[in-house]
Amino acid sequence: MSVHASRPMPPPPNREDIVQTWDYLQAGISKIMVNLQDGMDLSTYMGIYTAVHNFCTSQKAVGLGTSNIAGQAHRGGTATPSPYSPLAPTDPFKIAHLLGEDLYRKLRDYLNNHLNELYEQSKAHTDEALLAFYIREWNRYTVAAKYIHHLFRYLNRHWVKREMDEGKKNTYDVYTLHLYQWRTEFFTLVSRKVMDAVLMLVEKQRNGETIEHRQIKQVVDSFVSLGLDEHDATKSTLDTYRFHFEKPFLAATEEFYKAESKQFVAENSVVEYMKKAEARLAEEEERVRMYLHNDIAVPLKKTCNKALIADHSPMLREEFQVLLDNDREEDMARMYNLLSRIPDGLDPLRQKFEAHVRNAGLNAVAKVASDAEKLEPKIYVEALLETHTRYQGLVRRAFADEPEFTRSLDNACREFVNRNEICKSGTNKSPELLAKYSDVLLRKSGTSVEESELDSLLTQIMTVFKYIEDKDVFQKFYSRMLARRLVHSNSSSDDAETSMISKLKEACGFEYTNKLQRMFQDMQISKDLNTGFREHTRGLQSDKQPLDSTYSILGTSFWPLTPPNTTFNPPADIQTDIDRFTLFYKNKHEGRKLSWLWQLCKGEVKTGYCKSSKTPFTFQVSVYQMAVLLLFNSKDVQSYEDIASVTQLSSDVLDPAIGILCKAKVLLMKPDGDKPGPGKTFHLNYDFKSKKVRVNLNIGTKSEAKQEEADTNKTIEEDRQLVLQSAIVRIMKARKKMKHSQLVSECISQIKSRFVPKITDIKKCIEILLDKEYLERLEDDDLGYLA
Repeated sequence: MSVHASRPMPPPPNREDIVQTWDYLQAGISKIMVNLQDGMDLSTYMGIYTAVHNFCTSQKAVGLGTSNIAGQAHRGGTATPSPYSPLAPTDPFKIAHLLGEDLYRKLRDYLNNHLNELYEQSKAHTDEALLAFYIREWNRYTVAAKYIHHLFRYLNRHWVKREMDEGKKNTYDVYTLHLYQWRTEFFTLVSRKVMDAVLMLVEKQRNGETIEHRQIKQVVDSFVSLGLDEHDATKSTLDTYRFHFEKPFLAATEEFYKAESKQFVAENSVVEYMKKAEARLAEEEERVRMYLHNDIAVPLKKTCNKALIADHSPMLREEFQVLLDNDREEDMARMYNLLSRIPDGLDPLRQKFEAHVRNAGLNAVAKVASDAEKLEPKIYVEALLETHTRYQGLVRRAFADEPEFTRSLDNACREFVNRNEICKSGTNKSPELLAKYSDVLLRKSGTSVEESELDSLLTQIMTVFKYIEDKDVFQKFYSRMLARRLVHSNSSSDDAETSMISKLKEACGFEYTNKLQRMFQDMQISKDLNTGFREHTRGLQSDKQPLDSTYSILGTSFWPLTPPNTTFNPPADIQTDIDRFTLFYKNKHEGRKLSWLWQLCKGEVKTGYCKSSKTPFTFQVSVYQMAVLLLFNSKDVQSYEDIASVTQLSSDVLDPAIGILCKAKVLLMKPDGDKPGPGKTFHLNYDFKSKKVRVNLNIGTKSEAKQEEADTNKTIEEDRQLVLQSAIVRIMKARKKMKHSQLVSECISQIKSRFVPKITDIKKCIEILLDKEYLERLEDDDLGYLA
């Protein structure tokens, strides 16, 4: 510890006596530098300030042998140069300039002596004692520097300012001079020992001991304060702090964590190591907040990340699959947080995650795919959704919804949705089953879901839809099923239907849903038309009561419906009503042609013959079944040949229609057999029984469903050919000339949002367009567009 006896100040100097003035100033500076704790009265303080002023403005130069003026005075042989001498310093500012320089040098020499003495005293201290000494002396020194800076304001304002304005190097204001001298005369000699003491304290803290961390904070602050810019005294830098504190601190940190992590890994599990690393990283961040400079935060983070994470990343990544297999979400989140801190740390995890999700999806489908033909759409879609929901939750909870992990999830889902056991052999089962599940939800049934729940289920359908590659297949099946629901008034909710179409429009655009929306418009127009027709029939005079009929006018371009595959002779009553409606319609819409879709027509007939029930039954039947049943109004037995002759139905349509009536025991077939056909007769069953008063006989057969499915797939292929050809023509019209391979690539790029085209199909379409002379072959595998 530095001990200085407090000496009384000498009497105020005579301003003419320069030597006496400096002795007085030196005593005052020493009092501030060494014994400031003893206090200083105002008169002494003002005395020092006045002495500095007088020193700098004195006209005398005796005793200042270091200056050129003093040398001139000695050679002149007199203490006071003659004002008339050509060499006499008559400019008081020039004298102040030279005297200011001398005072500056004397102050600097004083500081150097003081600091040399401090260095000698420092040799007696080590470790924490050295830190205490360094901090105590630094605080004493900087407080004194502020006082002395204030007392030397005249020197700062005139001589120092002028020197700095002239660009003189190594000239600083008095406070900065104190810092500069501390750095050069003391700090450079003790900084290494001080840093060793700091690092020893930090290591103690890392090992769990409690330390006086404010000491380190004060050391850091002092290192920062010593960052003086060599080229511009008015600026400061962090160079001193970075070289003397940051650099050794980072090196010691890396060495400590490398050794510790190596030992910990050898003795503990990977999960325990991650917990340890997490705790250590948090400690270092807290260390920055507690006593380190913010500038070290980024390099310290990098250093810790390397030693604690990057150096052990292969081990962490190997453990990831184990965590996935065992649903260890918390530990996966921990691993994600650690590996996200290093460059490219998460890439291998994303790859493993994608493969894992893909396999999970494939396995989920495999569990329900025992019989693809009998597979219920609901079970299939729920299997896909369960996998997606499960791993989407994992991405949210463990991987912070990170976009790249979401991309991996999407890639995996796209794979198992489009290429699973149900979709093997290149079939389009996923979009078909998804459309069928939509139909189950949107169709009226005994198990219809609540409207609030329905919207949630439709949103889930859109989740799977997002991953469907062959969106055109979904569109075809969905539009056919929507048509059936609309025509048969079988939708559970118009709001749900429009909501689903809105979701599809949002996902795929206006063109994708344009026809679906037009189908709804047709149904609304048909409602208005039926209202007008009823009013029209009320005004007609007729012997017979008109049928309670409803007609739907469906635009050919918008509805995915095909003409009937049989001839048909409707019953007389029905034909009369149809003729009446046709006339009414043509009067309203001249030039339009109506083609009747008999396979979609249905109705109800009431019975009045059953002995088993007092209440007459009502049969819900297709128009073909109605035509058959109405024949029994004339006689109770009809032959197959008579029925076929009157109805004009083909056997493909007639046989299933009669078959359902026989199966329900409405008609009895003789002789018994598997199916109706020539040589069979049909008897009206007067003993028909049913628990229901309304009996639905309009039931589609499996063969009809299969045929419809085959027809749909056929139209899909035909439409794809047209889409591909139009895309090729569109591309070639814009480019005029293209390489064959480039045309194929561009075609795939434009079409893939609707479906993933096969290269063979594209090549086939190119050949068709070449034959049709839309395109021509040029040299070097080029194709040209023919206008």
